[in-house]
Amino acid sequence: MPSRLPELGPAPLLIGHRGARAFAPENTLPAIERAAEFGCAMVEIDVHLSRDGVPVVHHDDTLRRCTDVAERFPERADAWLSDFTLAELQSLDAGSWYLRELALPAAQRQPFLRTLSDEEQALHLRPGHHAAFGGGRVRIPTLGEVLDAARSLGLGVNVEIKSIPRMYPGIAARVLQDIDRSGLRERVIVSSFDHEQLLALRALDASLALGVLVAERLAQPERYLALLDADAYHPGCNGESDSLGFHSVAGTLETRGLDAVRASGRGVYVWTCNDAGQMRTLAAAGVSGIITDYPNRFPFPRAATSRP
Repeated sequence: MPSRLPELGPAPLLIGHRGARAFAPENTLPAIERAAEFGCAMVEIDVHLSRDGVPVVHHDDTLRRCTDVAERFPERADAWLSDFTLAELQSLDAGSWYLRELALPAAQRQPFLRTLSDEEQALHLRPGHHAAFGGGRVRIPTLGEVLDAARSLGLGVNVEIKSIPRMYPGIAARVLQDIDRSGLRERVIVSSFDHEQLLALRALDASLALGVLVAERLAQPERYLALLDADAYHPGCNGESDSLGFHSVAGTLETRGLDAVRASGRGVYVWTCNDAGQMRTLAAAGVSGIITDYPNRFPFPRAATSRP
């Protein structure tokens, strides 16, 4: 079938997870900029809707982990993100939490930062970064702002639609509208764990590249992708979301499903791999892209080098 996937370079593409989230506050404009510095071809981001219906870039359904919502809105600290207007969301500090994490002993940090080594910090995190991330300077961006930044930086974007459990009415159409406004359509993949969103997008648009996100093993994924008229398979390979066998007793990568997807002319974008050896194994299996928190660990040629 003719490919609708972005043509961003040789496989496997280096894709920054929520930007380059090991080296900047996740899903923010600084994280997108840092991903470009590390030579990423694409960034993966997450999208919700604000109370007033604006697509905003944030991962969690709530705001406590990655903002100062407990200080700004203490009575609403555990409310859904979608209970806040865009103006309220963009009044929050979305950067200082990251600096507080770095100040903790490694074992007490959020899981993705526990393997950040002293050497990596010294090489890739300088005083200028700390100053930029702190003091309330970093905000939750809109999808439109991230797409504009990606266009100016020459990046592709994997937009993940977050809908469950909020079941945002009309989120597919709103995301599509922002993509069209950005002029970045040919550099975008839209993915979701809620596959109904993919059906909604395909009903709205015949040419947008769509990705099927899964956290468990999927039987005959090539047939399922064909059923949805989707373009890419996005299996997990990390912890409880490992659907490829990296953490099995045998410790071997299960490639049967990957091979069938590739043979059908579709792409395979694997999340979230932070180990250079596993990246080599995935590359040997022919994956199209590797989504990682640590783009500095990518053991293949990149478009650029890190600029601390």
